[in-house]
Amino acid sequence: MLQRLREDVQMVFERDPAAKSTLEVVLSYSGLHALWFYRAAHRLYLGRHFVSARMLSQFARFVTGIEIHPGAKIGRRLFIDHGSGVVIGETTEVGDDVTLYQGVTLGGTGKEHGKRHPTIGDRVMISSGAKILGAITIGDDCKIGAGAVVVRSVPPHCTVVGVPGRVVRVAGEPVPKGVDLQHGDLPDPISEAILALTSQIDRLEARIAELEGKSQRDGIEIDTSL
Repeated sequence: MLQRLREDVQMVFERDPAAKSTLEVVLSYSGLHALWFYRAAHRLYLGRHFVSARMLSQFARFVTGIEIHPGAKIGRRLFIDHGSGVVIGETTEVGDDVTLYQGVTLGGTGKEHGKRHPTIGDRVMISSGAKILGAITIGDDCKIGAGAVVVRSVPPHCTVVGVPGRVVRVAGEPVPKGVDLQHGDLPDPISEAILALTSQIDRLEARIAELEGKSQRDGIEIDTSL
């Protein structure tokens, strides 16, 4: 148990450059507190003390702003940065070395029974405000962009952005070793589409100007009105 606590604290130093001391981390990191509350609640849940488990998880939500259902299955070294508004549903499964930012929801899509929340692979990074909904699987080493809404399974080594979430990068480059926290460096397919359209309009306007100049030289009238 002590070794696990040390691992949790060390995880914070590896992923948050703002961490200054062990005392600061232990006393002030709500993501860490939520994880510790979850482990106690999960033990109660496995012992079928469902009411006690839920009461403890709700107390943890009140204290930390993070709601982790005691029935969720969470691997080692989960890091919840800031954490306010994070929600993890009952049948969620989270792998090792996963990073969640504030406002992330790992939720369901209806009232169906059984598995109804997502399964998150190892070394996945989910950016601020992203929503992963339903009994889908996010493969290992994926990056989910800020504000994305993902409702379909994603294979490993992918980058997903947008609403609904779209895969915009697949393995083409080797996945960086270690923990990848570059959630601000993700492609924006909407912006790229707008830039492509703007470039096309510029070419058309240049072509029209060229035709108008030629018509004036040759004394030919060309109607360029729309």
